[in-house]
Amino acid sequence: MQTNFKYALLLFLAFGLSNLVSAQKMDNEKNEDWISLFNGKNLDGWKVGNHADTFSVSDGAIKVAGPTAHLFYEGELENHDFTNFEFKATVMTKPGANSGIYIHTAYQEDGWPSQGYEVQVNNSQEDWKRTGSLYGIVDIRETYVKDNEWYTEYIKVEGKRIIVKINDIVTVDYTEPDNPKRGEGEKNRVLGSGTFALQGHDPGSVVFYKDIRVRLLP
Repeated sequence: MQTNFKYALLLFLAFGLSNLVSAQKMDNEKNEDWISLFNGKNLDGWKVGNHADTFSVSDGAIKVAGPTAHLFYEGELENHDFTNFEFKATVMTKPGANSGIYIHTAYQEDGWPSQGYEVQVNNSQEDWKRTGSLYGIVDIRETYVKDNEWYTEYIKVEGKRIIVKINDIVTVDYTEPDNPKRGEGEKNRVLGSGTFALQGHDPGSVVFYKDIRVRLLP
């Protein structure tokens, strides 16, 4: 009986170790699916038009501070043309700051990006549309995070559906209709494909972005 018990115990331990190894492997595979878009050292792979000095790198983060400008991902991944994906960045706003993350957009030398959607970054600026809004489409009044604190902003696009999360709290779950109604000058505010962009809103807005990553979806 004692021999059988030892044998059963060994089998149990072996089975548990096998499951642990498998779980760790799955976690590693999940982590490896996320691809960094920012190296933490410089703006290689990114492009800005006018007012390039609005964007710099400080302590491993992209610092946004200066006149209105937009920083577009122009790197090699997917030839900077994304359709279905999960995107996330670690963000910190300073008091009174306004910014945004554009998706399915395209490089412009100047002006507000005309293509794609903007996901809002704004915890205390006078514009009432707060962080986590799908700007002008699904606007959020609630403030889920504070200035001077790092938080995670997550965006998922799959088909016609956009999900936005702030620190794992879903703020937007929007499905684009077949024929979305858009105002004058907003005809390109629709899903298709495109790149990502970070917004420098105004000289009084200071925002930091780091750990900018994407996971490609079928």
